[in-house]
Amino acid sequence: MTAAIEAQIERFAPGFGDCILARHTMTTQDYQRYNPNYIGGDINGGVQNWRQLFTRPVPRLNPYTTPLPHVFLCSSSTPPGGGVHGMCGFYAAQTAVRHVYHPQK
Repeated sequence: MTAAIEAQIERFAPGFGDCILARHTMTTQDYQRYNPNYIGGDINGGVQNWRQLFTRPVPRLNPYTTPLPHVFLCSSSTPPGGGVHGMCGFYAAQTAVRHVYHPQK
């Protein structure tokens, strides 16, 4: 797919190919060997459907909290899920700040 992706970018950004200094590609199996959590190369940790939006990684009112009072979770397993870059961390940080400044909420 590397060639097809580069050709599409080149179509809209002529000269893109001339800027490439090196390439590194991995198959899904390579990615799983690199990180065993990425089963089949899946960086999102499995299916993300409407049910899992509310129960992932565990069913909690606030998915960024943990049983430990000052430990918070941000990963692609928390809403809004992988591929929405930065938002899991943003929401986890909001939760942490809320717990620091408003511990009862």
